[in-house]
Amino acid sequence: MNMLPDTCSVLVLLFMLRRSKGDSVTQTEDLVTVTEGLPVMMNCTYQTTYSPFLFWYVQYPNKAPRLLLKSATDNQRTEHQGFQATLQKSSSSFHLQKSSVQLADSALYYCALSATVRGLTHGGSSRC
Repeated sequence: MNMLPDTCSVLVLLFMLRRSKGDSVTQTEDLVTVTEGLPVMMNCTYQTTYSPFLFWYVQYPNKAPRLLLKSATDNQRTEHQGFQATLQKSSSSFHLQKSSVQLADSALYYCALSATVRGLTHGGSSRC
């Protein structure tokens, strides 16, 4: 019988889909191990000169990425599958949180930005 708690690893792979006129998305975590049942937060900050539209995508092993959360509304919390994020324009952030991580949450998480005026897209990723 395995007495060790199940864990979920969070790995951040920083990348830029495109970069134009200073618009960018940054995720700051490296590999993080979270005990099953504990909370997790994946940071996402952005820079843009236009009105932002932020997204979180999730990619499970051997699957295509799919949309998890999105928001263009300041200070409005969005939720799906136990995950939540609030777009904070004052701090240019859209941090992804889950109060109780499960082993089934192990995946790659991408934060992406669309500058709504021009439709530019930028992104970063985290693995949980």
